[in-house]
Formats: sequence, C-alpha cells, structure tokens
Amino acid sequence: MSSQEKLVVIGGSAAGMSAASRARKLRSDMEIKVFERSPHISYAACGMPYLISGRVKTPQDLVAYEPEFFEQQRDIEIFLNHEVRTIDIARRTVGVQHVKTGAETKYHYGKLLVTSGAGAVVPPLKGIDLDGVFILRSLEDGIRIKDFIDTMRPASGLIIGAGSVGLEMAEAFTERGIKTTLVERLPGILGSMDADIGNVAIEELRDKGVSVMTSRSVVELVGNGSFVARVSLDQEAPVEAGIVVVSVGIRPNVSVATEAGIELGGTGAIKVNERMETSVPGVYAAGDCAEAYHLVLGRNAYMPLGTTANKQGRVAGENIAGGDACFSGIVGTSVLKLFDLEVGRTGVSEQEARQERMDYIANVTEHRSRASYCPGRARIMTKLVADRATGRVLGAQMVGREGVSLRIGIFATAMMAGMTLKDVASLDLGYSPPLAPVYDPVLIAASDLMKLMKSG
Repeated sequence: MSSQEKLVVIGGSAAGMSAASRARKLRSDMEIKVFERSPHISYAACGMPYLISGRVKTPQDLVAYEPEFFEQQRDIEIFLNHEVRTIDIARRTVGVQHVKTGAETKYHYGKLLVTSGAGAVVPPLKGIDLDGVFILRSLEDGIRIKDFIDTMRPASGLIIGAGSVGLEMAEAFTERGIKTTLVERLPGILGSMDADIGNVAIEELRDKGVSVMTSRSVVELVGNGSFVARVSLDQEAPVEAGIVVVSVGIRPNVSVATEAGIELGGTGAIKVNERMETSVPGVYAAGDCAEAYHLVLGRNAYMPLGTTANKQGRVAGENIAGGDACFSGIVGTSVLKLFDLEVGRTGVSEQEARQERMDYIANVTEHRSRASYCPGRARIMTKLVADRATGRVLGAQMVGREGVSLRIGIFATAMMAGMTLKDVASLDLGYSPPLAPVYDPVLIAASDLMKLMKSG
C-alpha cells in the first residue's frame, strides 16, 4: 500500500473517531491509524459531572465504543497511550511515543488529521499540587474526582471558575452532600452571557445552598499536610475546602502542529477552511484544537464544543477519503442544566455585540412555557439581540425551568438561515396547552423586539 493511502489521526475522541469512521465508510482500502495519548477513546466528556454526582453509575457508561469495536468492525487501528510528539511535513511522518514505556516509533502517512483537542488552563497558584485539587478535562480526571469523594468524603468543596463546567460541578458537589463555594474573578458567571440571564442562574445556585463569590480571585490553596484544607481569597476570609476543582478555561493543544509549521489562526487554534484543511497540503484539523467559522461574527472563532467536533470530524473524514464536504459553520449554541434550571445561548450576547461594535438592539421578555391554565407552567426569560437596521437575529439567551433547551435551537436555526425578527415572529410553531402557549416565548421575544426596533 502506498503512503498516499495511509491516514494517521492524532487524537481519539469525538472529532478523530468521527473522521476515521467516515473515511473508512468511503474508502475500504485506506489504512487508518489513530493515536490517542490517554487510555480511553470515544467517551462522553460532557457526562463527567454526572459521573461525579452519581447520576451516571460507572465510567464505562460514558464510553460510546471500545477500541475493539473500531478495530474489529471498522478496521481502524487504535493505539492507546501513544502520544504524537512530532510531525515531519517534508517526510510525511509522525514521531510517536508510548506514554508508559517511552518507546518511540515513526509512522508514515499520506493524509494527516490533527484532532489533538484542548487542555485545561492551570493557574500558577501556590498549593495547586496538593492532594484533593483537581482539573476536570479527561475521563481519568473524572474517575479520580469521583474516587476521591467516595474515599475521603470531603464536607466542603470549592470550585474556581463559573463557566458551564464549574456550574455543573457545583451541582454535582451539592448532590454529593458537599458544602460548595463557587469563586469567579469576573463580575458575572457563564462567561460572556449577559447579567440578565446570569443573575437568574446565580439565584438558583444560592437557593440550592451554593455560596457564589464573583469579582473574587483565589490567592493560595492551603494544605493540612499533603491535602488541601482551605482556600485564601483576595477580598474574603479563607474558605474551608476538602476538595477543589479548577475550571478556569481551556486552550487548544497545538504545540505539535505549531512546531511542524502548521498555521494558527487569530484565536490561537489551528486555522482551517470550510473543508477542514490546514495551511499544509494533505493535513487537516478538527475539534477542540481547531477554529470554526462563526456565521454571526463572519470570521473564524474558537468555541470548542462536542457537537462542533463531531461535525468537523465527519467533514474532514469525507474530504480525506476523496469527497467534497464543507463545514457550514457555527453560531455558538450551548445549553446547560443547573439544578432545576435550563440555560441556553446562541449567537452573540449583548456584551459581545457591544465589544464587536455592532449596531444592535436588544430586549428581555418573559413568557409562559405552557398555557396559563395548565399545571406545571414556568416562566421563560428570553434576551434577544438583533441588527438595528435589518432586524437580522444576532443572538439569543434563555433561562427557565422547562422548555429552554429546544427553544434555543429555534433561534440557532434562525441565525443559520439568516432570518430576521419578522421571519421569526411569523414562524408556525406547535401549540398544545400542556406543551406550549398559543404565542410561544420565541414568538413573543421576536415580536416585542421588532416593535421596539420600529419605535426607535
């Protein structure tokens, strides 16, 4: 077999395995090797907080496919505990090291796919290496945190960072009976989401017993022997914590790509086109190490999500196998369950629209999730952002106790299609008293903002 018929994939999670599977479906004759530096492939990373909370019973429940499935059913070679350390573009080889034995081997490729993922940002805090201090990024991390809680039974815990993972971990800790403190250096939570929505989430956290401290920074992690015992803050008294999870963000793993001369984009992730091709012919990238084209911003952005990784991987795999697929782009859609709340966002927030110097208009509405006379109805708060001149939908955020996760998808669809407020307000949405009111919260939000735009 010629080297042109050999595919090497760096990374065995969502993007890598989607690509390898798609390439195999289209090319039965291609030799496909996947190198993964961890002991696991193809697992649901987003499910780890629920493993820690006990809702998911075993780590195995998070594994979608075992290596044997890919090897026996799809003829894809899987190399676990193997890290690609170098890429030689001129010779079309990768240098691979076994992470346990240190043995090094070179492999030739015809096409190369980089899906090296992202790594957690680890702040240079004193005490970061104490026992009981964790980063949650890999399945091994999730297992270690769960085992520590099961064994040590910490009474108190602290989470550094109030992004989606930090909030999910606050819920997980609380469900395990751990008195939880959440510390965020920014004035609000959930990153770039607006305070209108974030404040509702803060209320939910506090109602469930979580102490939320914003505009605060961790100064030091203090131990009792080798174990973490308390956390010193810049403007507060020290907080007791028998377990600490650091969740202050992630950054793309691009060192091996950078050293090989593969171009990065302005975000620091690997620059790719709509075919997932990099600056180097025959080399592709996808997933959390790569940029994605943002349809609202009109440029590449870095928004690592599992949904994006799977779709980018599929596009890369098809093109590697000789197809002609294009990644249609993203609008930055995400949803979060927080105790009894659903929180969702898509497009740009008002904060982001202001930073981008967009000429926008924004409004907040509240409406029922069901007909007013139906039991179980809940209020849904919607914040909608649109272009002031054209009415084109630029972003939406929603929070409520039911019905948010699916409705935010309507706004995402609207932005993917370039729809205006008038288009959204005219949508023929489903109505049934126990499921949705006659005028859905989506329609109310679009109609109210359209009226505001006309009056302004």
